[in-house]
Amino acid sequence: MSLKEKTVSGLLWSFTEQAGGKFLSFGINIFLARILVPEEFGLIAMLSVFVAIGTSLLDCGLNSSLIRSSEADEKDYSTVFFFNLVGSVIIYFLMFLLAPYIASFYKQEVLVNIIRVYGISFVINAFFSIQSTRLSKEMDFKTQTAINIPAVLGGGIVGILLAKGGYGVWSLVWMSLVNSLLSTIMHWKYSNWKPQLIFDMTSFRNHFFFGYKMTISSLIDTLYRNIYVLIIGKYYSAAQLGFYSRAEAISQLPISNVAAAINKVTYPMFATISGDDEKLKAVYRKLLKQVIFWNAPVLILLAVIAEPLFTFLITEKWLPAVPYFQILCIAGIMYPLHSYNLNILKVKGRSDLFLKLEVAKKVVSLIGIASVLPLGIYGLLYFQLGFSFAAYFINSFYSGKMINYPVREQIADILPMLLLAVLIGGTCYVVDQYFFHLLQLIDLGRISLLGLLYFLIYLSCSYLIKLSAFTDFKHLILRK
Repeated sequence: MSLKEKTVSGLLWSFTEQAGGKFLSFGINIFLARILVPEEFGLIAMLSVFVAIGTSLLDCGLNSSLIRSSEADEKDYSTVFFFNLVGSVIIYFLMFLLAPYIASFYKQEVLVNIIRVYGISFVINAFFSIQSTRLSKEMDFKTQTAINIPAVLGGGIVGILLAKGGYGVWSLVWMSLVNSLLSTIMHWKYSNWKPQLIFDMTSFRNHFFFGYKMTISSLIDTLYRNIYVLIIGKYYSAAQLGFYSRAEAISQLPISNVAAAINKVTYPMFATISGDDEKLKAVYRKLLKQVIFWNAPVLILLAVIAEPLFTFLITEKWLPAVPYFQILCIAGIMYPLHSYNLNILKVKGRSDLFLKLEVAKKVVSLIGIASVLPLGIYGLLYFQLGFSFAAYFINSFYSGKMINYPVREQIADILPMLLLAVLIGGTCYVVDQYFFHLLQLIDLGRISLLGLLYFLIYLSCSYLIKLSAFTDFKHLILRK
């Protein structure tokens, strides 16, 4: 199979895995949001930063190093496996001990027991991290799809049954644990790799030297991405954090699908052509345009239909989350490109520059967050919007220099699609407010008609003005 065929197949299965798992999870969370109250989602959101920090520490960048390495063998995989396993136990006990202090920070005593049970997932997840890494390296996303969907479904069924039984926030905790347990079982069943009793210090040092910089970068990024949750959880009510977390979760459905699917495929694929800058630029350029071509219109459409969407999916009790959701949708347009750009630095072995960029961006961002804090939640959200675009320019400047694809050239490639998506979004908003809304259409009717109208105009205009991304899509996927 050629690199192009492998990449297209990988992208299709990666999107299938991400979309299947995420949409299934989304549907499950819709049921849960109808049963549970915003405060209960807010409590789980309070844990997100600490869970994410633990996950970053657990990996230490070693899994990324394994994917990058073309000569990884059995001793490499087994060494990292046992490091992850021991590390997961250490991290769990740290979480266990810190639980009362985290609960005190948020002034939510109920968090103590929630943290101590939820944290077991660290140990469970460590048992399948290498199997998952090997599947990603081999670009075997078909198997990952067969693993992920049953695990999400099993956890979701448990969560819904417990929520209906009146277990409240604990339904969310046990849903996560069952998901992790099923994922572990399925990885061991479908993967042909099993660890051997090997721990090689030379192998560990080689991967750690590359990985520790990635870990520091990941920790910084994790703290930054969750700083809003920390601030809202600390200074506002659990209900407001619940509104924010639901708005973010729904906006992340298309964002995380695109970002995660592309990141899974582009990192190992870029690694195979990292020595050929001309080829790397050509592939990078095509994928850049595809990401914007699909991501921008979806997110702008979601912002337009936000009110009927929330009412239809999770009832009117969640309407205070609508303005948060609209801002987060616009902020998410560039998000998939962040990891996409940084993958260039990783495959070029520039984890040092990766780290410096992450530190610089986060320092500037923290200063900005501190400046807008007196403006409340909306000040934080609008800053998040502005910085999302600024971060893309910073990342693309350095990655672009490495493959001779400067920022001005990148902007010239994506600007027509952004402008088209925004213009059609504005048109659909006017139609909705001054026509559909006045006709008092049911929510599902407004959502369906606006979605159909938006993409009919968007794809028609793309065809008429011959957008290169539209043409590339036909050649790449439809083979026309």
